[in-house]
Amino acid sequence: MDRRRKIIGYLVALTAAAVQVVGGAGPASADDRGDPRDEGAVIFRGKGIDACQAPSLNTLSAWESSPYEAVGVYFGGRARACPNQHYLSRRWLTGAKDLGWRVLPVYVGSQSPCVSASHKRGFSISDDEPWDQGIEEGEDAVRRASALGIASRSPIYLDMEAYNYRDADCARVTLSFIRGFSRAVGHLGYIPGFYSSANAGVRHMDNARRDGRSSLPEVMWFARWRVSPSTTGEPNLGSRAWTPHRRIHQYAGNVTETYGGRTLNIDRNQIDAPVAIIR
Repeated sequence: MDRRRKIIGYLVALTAAAVQVVGGAGPASADDRGDPRDEGAVIFRGKGIDACQAPSLNTLSAWESSPYEAVGVYFGGRARACPNQHYLSRRWLTGAKDLGWRVLPVYVGSQSPCVSASHKRGFSISDDEPWDQGIEEGEDAVRRASALGIASRSPIYLDMEAYNYRDADCARVTLSFIRGFSRAVGHLGYIPGFYSSANAGVRHMDNARRDGRSSLPEVMWFARWRVSPSTTGEPNLGSRAWTPHRRIHQYAGNVTETYGGRTLNIDRNQIDAPVAIIR
């Protein structure tokens, strides 16, 4: 099936799904999605880490003495900084689960054309078909997650590094890609999440919410460092938006910590959001 027929098939299926929403009003907005647990999600509230490489199971075992109980895992995407994940596998995910760790699956796909980080500029979203590209990468994310034993109703967090959302053309392309990605991930039974800087991508998403845009991510993971950890009170998010249990605050980055004789360079996160369901 060629790309055009594939996209048309998506739109037909998604239009039919939207009609089934109560009152025929279409997908719920970021203000009124309700509790993700009602949709089969598993929620974790507490502290977590993310690291470029998935830590070994021995390290996770040693870190049981830490205040952290969740770990972000970069499982796929063309712009992933650490593509050679030495430990990440179905066995690793099962082992992490058995040790009591919750998992946040992160997909680092194509990046905004006006991304700030120079090392991400070689992975730009296409200006021509950003929606289609978002759908294709959303499908890829679901395939990779499923192959690792991450079940439906798990979140998939799209990592979009900071970009200049005030550039109107760039913002249009980036938003179209994000919406396509979110639409595909949601249609395939997973929960579309989004990670970015609070002052860039996250603010852009909240502006889109205020404008009434549909197909936005359902969970918001915002980076704002050097402040107290909190999933509430973020100034770039509406107070009711992405609630309840739909927020993660990355409050510190590139810090080194040691527990049980094992040292990791990590980012710190305060979590009140869905985590992976491991088969």
